[in-house]
Amino acid sequence: MTSTGVSTERLDFAYQSALSVLLAERTGSYWTGELAGSALATATAVTALAVVDQCGNANAHAALIQHGIDWLVGHQNTDGGWGDTIVSHSNISTSMLCRAAFELTHSAQQHAACVSRLETYLNARCGTTREARAEAVRQRYGKDRTFSVPILTMCALAGLVDWREIPALPFELACLPQSWYRTVRLPVVSYALPALIAIGRTIYFHRLPWNPITRSVRRIALDRSMRVLESIQPSNGGFLEATPLTSFVTMSLASSECVDHAVTRKGVDFLVRSVRPDGSWPIDTNLATWVTTLACNALAASGELPQLTGLHDLRAWLLEQQFHEIHPYTGAEPGGWSWTDLPGSVPDADDTPGVLLTLRALSPPLAKGGPGEGAPSGPHSYAIALGLQWLLRLQNRDGGWPTFCRGWGHLPFDRSGPDLTAHALRAIMAWFRDLPLLVANGTAYQRESRARARITASALDPFQILTARDRALDYLARTQRPDGSWLPLWFGNQHTPDESNPTYGTARVLAAYRDLDMMDTEPARRGVAWLLQARHPDGGWGGAGQVSPTIEETALALDVLLDMTPTIGRQAPPELSEAVNSGLGWLVEQVEAGGLHQPSPIGFYFAKLWYFEKLYPAIFALAALGRARRRYVPANQVLNMNVSGEW
Repeated sequence: MTSTGVSTERLDFAYQSALSVLLAERTGSYWTGELAGSALATATAVTALAVVDQCGNANAHAALIQHGIDWLVGHQNTDGGWGDTIVSHSNISTSMLCRAAFELTHSAQQHAACVSRLETYLNARCGTTREARAEAVRQRYGKDRTFSVPILTMCALAGLVDWREIPALPFELACLPQSWYRTVRLPVVSYALPALIAIGRTIYFHRLPWNPITRSVRRIALDRSMRVLESIQPSNGGFLEATPLTSFVTMSLASSECVDHAVTRKGVDFLVRSVRPDGSWPIDTNLATWVTTLACNALAASGELPQLTGLHDLRAWLLEQQFHEIHPYTGAEPGGWSWTDLPGSVPDADDTPGVLLTLRALSPPLAKGGPGEGAPSGPHSYAIALGLQWLLRLQNRDGGWPTFCRGWGHLPFDRSGPDLTAHALRAIMAWFRDLPLLVANGTAYQRESRARARITASALDPFQILTARDRALDYLARTQRPDGSWLPLWFGNQHTPDESNPTYGTARVLAAYRDLDMMDTEPARRGVAWLLQARHPDGGWGGAGQVSPTIEETALALDVLLDMTPTIGRQAPPELSEAVNSGLGWLVEQVEAGGLHQPSPIGFYFAKLWYFEKLYPAIFALAALGRARRRYVPANQVLNMNVSGEW
């Protein structure tokens, strides 16, 4: 038996099971993963194709539309509504979009029983009149029009709400210089510029402004805004690789006499290529870069990464994904990484730290002779220095990190987030000792290769780094809630009252305190105390206290709690050992029961759209079980499967 109360054989078997699942999902040198089929994405995609067909392409996509509608019918929840994934609670947004999809695809009579159940759900949740339903959608999102206006626009196209119920979008603002966007305070978040343009045009087309000046300005901006939209559309047609966003743009343009425009045609091509064999669409194409870095960092925590086959190709693939030009969409400087390797991606402050931490794990250990002696050289050093510089320049005035753009702080998903800030802090400080040689080797390569993206020594000055660190720590201390937890920006739990996920947020922030050797500070102690009291009576962790546990959340909590004993020593809370023991026992039982193949919808996407990723259970479980295995299981008592998948 281990000191956890779980036999060494069971702990090792659970670990090897997670490792086996993860390695089996590797494609070539990296991981692609798979996002859940989405009712929301499917409803918007079939609607976009139907509107395009009705506005000029006859029945070119009839088979895809029918297959998608059949998938929706087959995944209706028992209450009559739909959630964003097949295991999500019903919500009025997705349910309203499905109702519009049945109308616009002329499928309502064919599936009358399904639509009747849906109407019963909508009547109970958001009223029986068109006005009440429109107001329910507006109330759900408040001042943020990023998603409420697209939903209402699709419903208006279906005749389910009046065009007068839809707030106008000032698409003419897209014609301003990109650097002005944060100043004019757009009514949508930074990543929704295509929706602002396309849907704003459509609302203008169907409901002209009463103000003659506004009407004239928007008429003048029609052509120029379309040129902006065309310039930011990715080569494959998919804005952000996101099915809903691309669908909203496509249906809006098709319905406003732009069915043959190049942007519309490319949007259709993207939708046709991205449909799944079962007839559904995912909310995004994939999270390949994100899940690859998560997998690599889990392998590193388990001590397996050095044995992974194809490390050279993996490192090369990651370096290839770095952006070396100003991004046409967000205006982001060169140096960041995105969630995927596909054309619609945008650099962000969660994936960039993930890559930097993976490159740290893939680099040789530091030599004992002094700081920086283990630093990589040449293009590798240049890429890391450029990535660190990109992160540092993105830090907000409040000390935290936003997702995409510095200074866009007035809407929720553009604000700084504790989870993003902790991740950026970990990545920056992981390379701190290597800064002198990173800068020296990187600038030398920059001169030799005449690289267009520039790194500057002043941006990576150690004093500037420490100042950024202190500001970030101040931000984390300020955003800690009175109960000791932190809330993440991009993850939630549908079972908590406000759909937040303090377990994820707290665990991710504590990982930064752990990496900075600061677990004995007051914020860290309070965070640990919250995690310990939030444990479910079953032994695992859910999104918050008394919420049913999941593999993902339990593993994330254990990942930081397992490292506390050597850091805090005798000062560790007395309940720590019992919490770790019972948590590991619960996690091992779930793995034995096949839970690695049952992901939970804990992910938020743009505008709080839910998703699940099938690799999350294996990745998070591997990190936690790997740490436990290294601590509790003697090396001569474990079965070892090498990372090529062979025993």
